[in-house]
Amino acid sequence: MVRKIPSGAAEVQLAEAGRRNRHRLFWRWHLYAGLFVAPFLLMLAVTGAIYLFNDELNDAIYPELRFTPAPWKERASLGHMITAAQAHVPGSTATRIDVPADPQRSAQVYLDVANAPSQIAFVNPGNAQVQGTLVPSRTLVGLADRLHGSLMLGTPGSYLIELAACWAVLLILSGLYLGWPRGQGDAWWHGVVPNVRAKGRAFWKSLHAATGLWISLLVLFLIFTGLPWASFWGGWVRSGAEAIGAGYPPVYRRYVAPTAPTVGTRFNDVPWTLQHAPMPPAEAASDPAHSHHANHATSRPGTTRYWTEAGLERAIAHVRDAGTTDPLRVFLPSTQGGALMVYTYPDRPQGQVTYHFDERGELLVRAGFDDYGVVAQAIEMGVQLHMGNYFGRANQVVMLFACVGIVVLCTSGLVMWWRRKPAGRIGAPGSDRSTPPGWLLAMAIATAIALPLLFVSLLVVWAFDRWIRPRSRLFRWLD
Repeated sequence: MVRKIPSGAAEVQLAEAGRRNRHRLFWRWHLYAGLFVAPFLLMLAVTGAIYLFNDELNDAIYPELRFTPAPWKERASLGHMITAAQAHVPGSTATRIDVPADPQRSAQVYLDVANAPSQIAFVNPGNAQVQGTLVPSRTLVGLADRLHGSLMLGTPGSYLIELAACWAVLLILSGLYLGWPRGQGDAWWHGVVPNVRAKGRAFWKSLHAATGLWISLLVLFLIFTGLPWASFWGGWVRSGAEAIGAGYPPVYRRYVAPTAPTVGTRFNDVPWTLQHAPMPPAEAASDPAHSHHANHATSRPGTTRYWTEAGLERAIAHVRDAGTTDPLRVFLPSTQGGALMVYTYPDRPQGQVTYHFDERGELLVRAGFDDYGVVAQAIEMGVQLHMGNYFGRANQVVMLFACVGIVVLCTSGLVMWWRRKPAGRIGAPGSDRSTPPGWLLAMAIATAIALPLLFVSLLVVWAFDRWIRPRSRLFRWLD
């Protein structure tokens, strides 16, 4: 005799089975993502925390370079400071000079050196005396910056960091599902606040779940404000923004040409918005005869200079007369017909202003934050928040909290996994080989739109997990 289960009970059983399958699915992918992402997240958290305090650290480590012995009153010409810096480092070519607004700060001249790492010369603006040099890539902050962006592997490293960041989104969302507070009383409370009285794996699980609940939104914010600088996602967003006129300022569009270089290819360390903006040619405001004469002025024998001291000072005077009191970053043209670029980069992007001048100091282009497209404005604001600049010290503290939380999450997650996993295997929950439900397909479509790199890599891993892993003994350890 076959016992019939009441329809209500059957529905409950089906719902419970569905919940268990869903839990195993999220747990399995949370584990896969965590084992891949955790080393990268730990590195990003530590290097990000260092870079949050880059000015404070550099000031503390190199005070004799970054500060002048006494406040300066009258500034020496930029040309004299650049010449002094180049003379101090034989065979070097100046590419940029940062002009301080604080009379106790030194100017920084960036130097390209043949067959050697680039250097920064610190010059006293009061007397144009070089206080010393350093190789930025060999400093603590410089090392953190290179690791944070590309693992010091160039473009391949940048793609690897981007892939890890995309998988971190999957890690966070699946973790929120698994660790969301459920039940009542102590069960709910210990999902919000770590249970410090628990022992062993129970303590680590409580710490992991509560920490994830508190910092998940912050970490997602850090991911999506960092991705604009990534190779694939950043280019994808930038292209879309520029296609709808929401990227770089319209004033640059007059210079669009098949052979026109971009601001980002001519100069390093420029605002995200201007990376792909076409570079205005200096000839736009210069007569050919004067341009030819100026482009062949030399700072010392054997070194070609594509700017003039008079033009440089005139450009700086124009910027200061416009009311700009912030420190200035001055990029020097390195090719004939190249334009001089000056911009301010304050903690709040609403104060960003970029100027391009010809070699005589005649203004070619001026673009400020209000000229940016809406997407570019949002990204510039996100970048400053990401770097801990926007709200000053409070912003740094909030982002440091996220970095510490990431370290706690990764450490507790790895400890839990190590204590639970069987010998010789990773201990992944069993997978459901039935047809994917509709909600999962909807999530896949949303992922394909928002994070194409994650979607493609997920398809590869899913296909491997579904058809290759179960059929090969080589991958039994992945169970």
